[in-house]
Amino acid sequence: MKKEIFFRICILLVSLVLILPVTSSKPFLYNQPIQSILEDYDPLVDINITVDILAIRALDTIDLRSAPDFFIKIFINDVEYTSPVWEDSNYLYNCYTVTADVPDDTKTVDVSVQLWDADEDENTLCDISKALNRNNSGLDIHLRYDISLGRWSGDNNPIDVTGYGRVCGSADGSIYKNENDCELWFNIDQNDFDNDGLPYWIETNIYDTDPVIDDTGSDIDADGIPIEWEHRFGFNPLIWDNHPTMDPDQDSLNNVEEYLTYRFGSDPYRKDVFLEIDYMQEEDGTIRNVTKTALELVQNPFHTRNIIFHFDTGALNGGEIVPYDTETQFEELREIWKTYFLHNDSNNWRRGVFHYLIFVHDQTPKGFAFSGDVSPYWGYNPGTNAFALANTHIEKRSKKMPFKTTDFIVASLIVHEMGHNFGIRFGEPFGCDNRLTNSPFKIGWYIWRNYKSIMNYRYTYSLLDYSDGSHGKRDYDDWENIDLGYFEKPR
Repeated sequence: MKKEIFFRICILLVSLVLILPVTSSKPFLYNQPIQSILEDYDPLVDINITVDILAIRALDTIDLRSAPDFFIKIFINDVEYTSPVWEDSNYLYNCYTVTADVPDDTKTVDVSVQLWDADEDENTLCDISKALNRNNSGLDIHLRYDISLGRWSGDNNPIDVTGYGRVCGSADGSIYKNENDCELWFNIDQNDFDNDGLPYWIETNIYDTDPVIDDTGSDIDADGIPIEWEHRFGFNPLIWDNHPTMDPDQDSLNNVEEYLTYRFGSDPYRKDVFLEIDYMQEEDGTIRNVTKTALELVQNPFHTRNIIFHFDTGALNGGEIVPYDTETQFEELREIWKTYFLHNDSNNWRRGVFHYLIFVHDQTPKGFAFSGDVSPYWGYNPGTNAFALANTHIEKRSKKMPFKTTDFIVASLIVHEMGHNFGIRFGEPFGCDNRLTNSPFKIGWYIWRNYKSIMNYRYTYSLLDYSDGSHGKRDYDDWENIDLGYFEKPR
């Protein structure tokens, strides 16, 4: 009798196992073996991970004889992948991709990345780590990618000050030491059936979403931010957050604004600055566009300090063309600002996110910061978010300074005027915009010589950097006093 009861129980259990997939509310488990359900982190696909190297930037002089000859080594679970050598390149974009298969029952994958400069005598390992350099350690990065979560940790994580998916050698404090510092942008992801970037495991065990339906754009908690953005940066997409009031990195951009600029690479835990650039036609119809080289020069001092400088020169609303004007007056600038920047919408969200630059043919002064919200004022009041530069001035400077490239001159003018948008203004400190400093025949040249800043007219076209206050008497720490919210419209 006992044997018969035991036999019937076994038959019942087997029946339940066979029926369970059919009666389950999750049809994506149909006909999956019990072993797969217990151990396979994604039974819908053969799991692999992809490591993309998105950008490389030299922040130090890597090679005295030329631009660096970079190459990458990536280690995925101790398997080495080596890129080709990119010769004579200070900047690289979307340059290398590696995809590796992952056993279905593996939860974590170890990933290491090294950046090298190739040399005939000996290759040099460059510094992309925020760790201090000690005995050739603290140069490369070591990560652990979690298949169940679709995120990585280790030497970079979602709340990293350098940004998630960005590492930087100068983050160890070696800004003015030549330690072969570089920045490197990367991404690690895995394949998933519905291509929404949410791994099978977290969809089925945490979010209760369907792994065969693309959830991109869904906002489960109705807080205005979609699930894929909240998941990437570690917010809980099931719990409402007051994103308009949240600014984790204190760069004056709230989480909604960070989301709206995510296409530019914005990060809620790393400081970001945005600049729209528009152009006025010349009389013959030509456009003097800012070159990529000039934009890279502007970015260098900011990226060294993990403030990422983004440009809109046509990706969204930037790069617009303004009709030619012989000499632009201030009220005309305000109209350009309202028409081409705000698009005649005083509530345009870009007012609190983007700074604005318009290149005109000619004006007086030749370059100055302003706010279109107020009547003419060149004292750089709070709310100053724009500036104008005259092409006639750039042309004149280029002829007067043949040993400086036009790109360097343009970059210098942008960084200088941006300083006013950050609250560094005439008289605060006294060496800023002081005309007594622009010539060795004037006393200010010597009085404020220690203020080694692009805001000091003595150094405007020689130092493409703000001062850090370390140069002695009458120096000023621009970087410490930069106010990233200074450009916001006063409330």
